[in-house]
Amino acid sequence: MSNEFLLHAEGRSDVGKGASRRLRRQEARIPGIVYGGNAEPQMVTLELRELVKALENEAFYSHVLTLKIDGKTQQAVLRDLQRHPAKGTPMHADFLRVDKTHKITMQVPLHFLNEDKCVGVKQQGGKITHNASEVEVSCLPQNLPEFLEVDMADVKLDQVVHLSDIKLPKGVELVALTHGADHDLPVVSVHAPKGTAADEAEDAAGDENSEA
Repeated sequence: MSNEFLLHAEGRSDVGKGASRRLRRQEARIPGIVYGGNAEPQMVTLELRELVKALENEAFYSHVLTLKIDGKTQQAVLRDLQRHPAKGTPMHADFLRVDKTHKITMQVPLHFLNEDKCVGVKQQGGKITHNASEVEVSCLPQNLPEFLEVDMADVKLDQVVHLSDIKLPKGVELVALTHGADHDLPVVSVHAPKGTAADEAEDAAGDENSEA
C-alpha cells in the first residue's frame, strides 16, 4: 500500500504534564511517542493543525504513515490517540514503527455497500442491524487495507453476516477467526422490525400461553 500521509514531527526531551501543557497552549503542538521495531521509543511533538487535518480522513486510522522526525523519515501506524474529554481535540498520539517483514494488527473500518438495494429490506421489509463497525486484521504493512467491504445486496430477511463471510484481500486475516470457530461473530443482520404483525401475533401467543 502506498503511503499517502506525511506528518512532520520534532524530537523532544522536555517531558511531563507541565511540558505537555506548554506545548499545547503556547506552541499549538501536542506530544507523542514513536515506539516498536529495533529502536528505542522516541518522544516527539507534532503540529496540532496538521494532525487534526489528517484525522479528518478515515483512512488515516488504518494506513501506513510516513513520519518525518527532525528530517528523517520512518514508517509507522497510529496506535493510540488521546483526546480532550470535552473538546475532542487531540492531546497525545502513539505511533508504532513498522517494517515490511513483520506483521501488524490493526482495527480496520467496515464499509457496508448496497444497503439501499438489500433484498431483505427492499423486497422483504426487513431492517438492517449493524453489530460491528470495524474489525481487527493481521497482515504485513504493505497489505494493510484501508477498509473492508460488506456487500448487502443479496442479504435476505433473517440472514446474519458473520466475520467468515467477509471477503479479505490477499495476505490479510481476521484476528478473531484465528482463535477458533466460536469467535466467528455476527457483523450485520437483517430482521423484521419490531411492531410488525408477525411480532404482535407472536407476543399474543406468548400471552395466551402464560395465562393458560
